Amino acid sequence: MANEEHLRILSEGVDVWDRWREANPEIIPDLDGADLKGKTLSGANLEKANLNRAELRAAKLIQANLVGAKLTGADLTRASLTIASLDGADLVGANLTRAKLIRAYLIEAKLGGAKLTGADLDGADLSRAKLNEADLTRANLVETKIADAVLTNCKVYGISVWRLDGIPKDQSNLIITRNDEPIITVDNLEVAQFIYLLLHNPRIRDVIDTIAKKAVLILGSFKEERKTVLDAIREELRRRDYLPIMFDFEKPARRNTAETVSTLAHISKFIIADITDAKSIPAELERIVPKLPSVPVQPLILSSEEEYGMFDSIKCSNQVLETYRYDNQEMLLANLKECVIDPAEEKLRELFPLAAKE
Repeated sequence: MANEEHLRILSEGVDVWDRWREANPEIIPDLDGADLKGKTLSGANLEKANLNRAELRAAKLIQANLVGAKLTGADLTRASLTIASLDGADLVGANLTRAKLIRAYLIEAKLGGAKLTGADLDGADLSRAKLNEADLTRANLVETKIADAVLTNCKVYGISVWRLDGIPKDQSNLIITRNDEPIITVDNLEVAQFIYLLLHNPRIRDVIDTIAKKAVLILGSFKEERKTVLDAIREELRRRDYLPIMFDFEKPARRNTAETVSTLAHISKFIIADITDAKSIPAELERIVPKLPSVPVQPLILSSEEEYGMFDSIKCSNQVLETYRYDNQEMLLANLKECVIDPAEEKLRELFPLAAKE
């Protein structure tokens, strides 16, 4: 049971409460089982307080200090905990359904078995938090920090996950299905929602199948005079029912540029690389070719140009075809099927003879 004196002081308002806490730092507030539903406790100093089994439904705890607080079994349904400090708090079995935890600090918090259904954890810091067996159904995790967090056996059906910050210590056995469906588990929070869509949405499967059969990555210089050639290749590929993908390497390089190129290459059926006036293309081919021996690469170059110096190390790879030389754009388009597309498709059949028979 809660300490009656502590409840009385808290009922007098946050300012009175905080002054009492400051004057009595040695006292650990005992609010066990207290009925605080709907109370405005924003900014309150509840550090290390005993709030086990407390009724905090719809309570306003914005920027409250709950560091090290004990909230085992507490009901925080729809509570507002935006920017609240919950570092090291014990929330084992707590009910945080639809709680607002936007930018809340939950570093090393204990959330084992907690109910976070529909909770908003946008920008929250869950670093080193323990969420084993927590219910994250329909929870919102956008730019949430999860470095070294433990997420084993969590329910994640309907979760919204975007741009997580950090890698969890353990994210095994995440349950992606509803309670009334056969259990399916995955071991990666960011792919959980995708796997569920893949299983239950035939359109997603169709999209993936289309990409695998039709995507063609086009690499080349994006200088104005060269981009017109790439655009023409793209239009011709479209006309022939391919899915052309172009990436502008002439733009300022970013940290994730190499990763983006690699990702696009991985989902492509084959690659067309115009090495005329090569600038960034050599570096991209050096990254792609050794790591993707199953993706054919068809180089192109203007007849008046010479292959760049380091190209020898690339063209000796099995998936790289003989460089096609063209005099002008008209010649290239006229011969695109016979000299570019067909050789790439033939190389693909050579690399995957079984798939070619299907």
